Amino acid sequence: MKGVANIQDVRAMEAHGQPADLPTNTYEMICRGAAIDPSAPALSFFATVDDYYANPECWTYAELLRDITRTANMFSRLGVQRGSVVAYVLPNLPETHFVIWGAEAVGIVCAINPLLEAAAIGELLNASGATVLVTLAPFPGTDLWQKVNSILDDIPSLKHVVLVDLAEHVTGERRATAFNRQRVECPRPLDGGDVPRDIPARLVVHDFNAAIAYESSTSLTARYQMKADDVSSFFCTGGTTGLPKIAMRRHGNEVANAWSAGQFFGDSVGPGKTMFCGLPLFHVNAAMVTGLLPFSRGAHVVLGTPQGYRAERVVARFWQIVERYRVNFFSGVPTLYGSLLDVPIGGCDVSSLEYALCGAAPMPAELLRSFQARTGIRILEGYGLTEGTCISSANPPLGERRPGSIGLPLPGQAMKAVVVDENGRYLRDCAVNEPGQLVISGPNVFSGYARPEQNCGIWMELGDGGRWLNTGDIGRCDADGYFWLTGRKKELIIRGGHNIDPAAIEEPLHRHPAVQIAAAVGRPDMHAGELPVAYVQLKPGTTATEAELVEFLRHEINERAACPKGIRIVDAMPLTGVGKIFKPALRRRETEDALKTALVAAGVEDATVSIIEDSSRGISLHVDLPDPALEALVTSALGRFPFAFSVSAAAKPPNNLDSQEATEVPGRPR
Repeated sequence: MKGVANIQDVRAMEAHGQPADLPTNTYEMICRGAAIDPSAPALSFFATVDDYYANPECWTYAELLRDITRTANMFSRLGVQRGSVVAYVLPNLPETHFVIWGAEAVGIVCAINPLLEAAAIGELLNASGATVLVTLAPFPGTDLWQKVNSILDDIPSLKHVVLVDLAEHVTGERRATAFNRQRVECPRPLDGGDVPRDIPARLVVHDFNAAIAYESSTSLTARYQMKADDVSSFFCTGGTTGLPKIAMRRHGNEVANAWSAGQFFGDSVGPGKTMFCGLPLFHVNAAMVTGLLPFSRGAHVVLGTPQGYRAERVVARFWQIVERYRVNFFSGVPTLYGSLLDVPIGGCDVSSLEYALCGAAPMPAELLRSFQARTGIRILEGYGLTEGTCISSANPPLGERRPGSIGLPLPGQAMKAVVVDENGRYLRDCAVNEPGQLVISGPNVFSGYARPEQNCGIWMELGDGGRWLNTGDIGRCDADGYFWLTGRKKELIIRGGHNIDPAAIEEPLHRHPAVQIAAAVGRPDMHAGELPVAYVQLKPGTTATEAELVEFLRHEINERAACPKGIRIVDAMPLTGVGKIFKPALRRRETEDALKTALVAAGVEDATVSIIEDSSRGISLHVDLPDPALEALVTSALGRFPFAFSVSAAAKPPNNLDSQEATEVPGRPR
């Protein structure tokens, strides 16, 4: 199958239905991909940018399947069985793939972002009920071991810790330095050997390579075979702060998504094709698009350093890496393409590149146009979410690519825009080009979140007996079956009852020659509810003032309400682990500033404002005051904002003594 060119191709594929002999689990799917050509390259890895040309490590499909099988059997020996959870807190390493697919073969794998702080990692480990944890041994320049080690005593479900040694992947002086550090902080653990220092006595510690070396590589030792309805993975949704939701996905979800994506992209993913992985493997895009999908079809995956695109000089050397490995495809987020625009292709031969996939956030039209014009590389904008396993739609590889569109739905995955009432209940399907709530259905849709209370309101009844997931996005479908996102419900800026799509501000800003990245968010306002403000990161070597950007936008934005009330130029945007702009950090900054400004205007100048974020109750405030006489002013000022708040005031000590007495003053309820 060559792939999809239009909606008629999608419908034709759906008419044939899914094959009756689809693999029942992800391990079987990888086995079938490996059987296409066991001697073909499956996985390559280079630890540093300097190693990309001469010193990559390579696995054939026979070797990849060998190490996944050994890893699965190691987990079985550690007591993992159907329903048991193996958590990994790892950067992008070959072992990360072995752990993901090996754990799914015998239990449930839980992906945890290694960039999280120790407390958040601990919360997720407890929420998942993990019995086995795979993470990094101490290594120079990394703090992952220190973070994980600090919370091990707080995870009662944990029984085993398996350490992956990054030193095994480096050479020369750096390797010797790593081994010396490990001898001081954590002697290299072997099964039955010394327990690393400061590890709780109840935990058994294993060295990954030593542990799998004794396992069978020919078949799984588990007495059961995972079925399509068995839970395969826990992937966390959300950003880099707070406790994300844990999405529970089944083998059938992952197999269906990889199969439908394979049908959609056709011959561009298969034997002889090479895909570059620079996104983090704790994220579904990397695990599926540059993991299960290519492994199921016999393609070659190149892992570019443990940090991926975040590593020093990966972006700067990207076109050389493409030339060296004859990369056909890579996936990224808008910020990556903005950075690559500043890297000249020069004399590099990048003719192997067929296309690139862009997801995670809408790509500014001007950035898309500039990137394609300068590089000649086709970008396929797509859409997906963790709850839908990964990819739900994309612009067709063989057909028309419509800038700004998220493309056509993948075969076997239903997607539509619907009209809902004020309570979120379904009223009817949207007409052509009519915006509505975007909902999806199909075998790729997850079973729900691990915490039952988080499942409230995510499912929608459409009267057809189907199981529809409310994505939280607003979108429309045109006459040719292409979908378009018109806003994210929770990202809309609501100014005096007027809905403003952040893209209406971001798109014009990206047309300014000095702007590299732009993000618009709402600033709380006591009169309008919210006012739009924009954050801008400039291109290296360029200059622009806030006044210049305001004047530029005055001629670019026709909708008066969308004109931002302020533009903040920052050195660097806050990003999530996958490189997506982390707008919650920007909204928090604006909220803090707006509240403090309101207090100062009310005559309260020395208050300390704390913002409390709760996933179920939203934002609330706490204000600490130096003088209880200011409480009435605070209540009056903050009472005009839509946040619950409380106030603590230090009582004036009698007779000028230094004693203090705090009083709690409740704010109005939400």
